[in-house]
Amino acid sequence: MNLPTAITLLRLAGIPFILLGLHLRSPQGERLAFWAFLLAAVTDWLDGQLARRYGLVTDLGKVLDPLVDKLLVLAPLLGLVELGRIPAWGVFLVVGRELAIAGWRANQGQVRGANLWGKAKTAAQILAISLLILNWPAGIPCFWVAVALTLISGLIYLRSNHAAATPSSTKDSLA
Repeated sequence: MNLPTAITLLRLAGIPFILLGLHLRSPQGERLAFWAFLLAAVTDWLDGQLARRYGLVTDLGKVLDPLVDKLLVLAPLLGLVELGRIPAWGVFLVVGRELAIAGWRANQGQVRGANLWGKAKTAAQILAISLLILNWPAGIPCFWVAVALTLISGLIYLRSNHAAATPSSTKDSLA
C-alpha cells in the first residue's frame, strides 16, 4: 500500500468525529463536525495530488478513493437529515446516483478516474455539507446545486462510459 492509498484510508477516521459532532447538537459539536469534515476533504485533494505527482496512481486507489469519498459525503448527509436540515429525498437522489456509479464501475474491466463533472460534484458537495454542518442559510441552495450536479455528473459518466464500452461489446457479439 502506498502513501496516497494510506491517506485515503485515514480519511475514514474523520467520519466518527463528524457524526459525533452532529449528534452533540451544539455549536461546539458543529465546529467539531465541520473541522473533521474539512480535514478529511483536504486529505482527498492531498492523496490525489501525491498519486499523480509521484506516479503512484493504482487501480486500488482508483477504487478506494471514490468509495471513501462516498462514505465521507453520505455520513454527514444522513446526520443532517436526522437534524432536519435537509430532506431525506434529496439525500436519496445522491445515494441512488452513487450506488449506480459504484455498480457500473464494479462491472468495468478498466477503472476510470473522475471526470471534470465528478470533480465539480465533489466540490459542490463539500461546500454544501460544510455550510449545512454550520447551519448557515446558504447551505440549502448549495445542497440543491450539489444534488443537481450529482445527478448530471452521474448521467454524463454513464453515457460517456457506456459509449466507450459499446464498440467492444458489439464487436464481441459479432465474433
